[in-house]
Amino acid sequence: QVQLVESGGGLVQAGGSLRLSCAASRSIFSINAMGWYRQAPGKQRELVAEISSGSRTNFADSVEGRFTISTDNAKNTVHLQMNSLKPEDTAVYYCQAKATRWGGVYWGQGTQVTVSS
Repeated sequence: QVQLVESGGGLVQAGGSLRLSCAASRSIFSINAMGWYRQAPGKQRELVAEISSGSRTNFADSVEGRFTISTDNAKNTVHLQMNSLKPEDTAVYYCQAKATRWGGVYWGQGTQVTVSS
């Protein structure tokens, strides 16, 4: 199994920045891909950004150019840097790991991001 521990959520004004972090309990080299999803009230969970073991990245159109995703391999951690935040970015953000070696897909507990206008 893979445990994921998220940190870095909070309240920020529109136009501000936040950085989310997700620490994995397994070596990041043993994980196929890590990513961030979000779920706003009344909406389905959606992909925000993902980075694969080959460092390929994928972003939702709504965050392209504002968010970046990166890994700290020494700390088995993935970061989501969120800039130019908008009120519509308000949601619970979940870290996800796809790890076929460890049996499947794993989720963090979620961290709240609130952007005020």
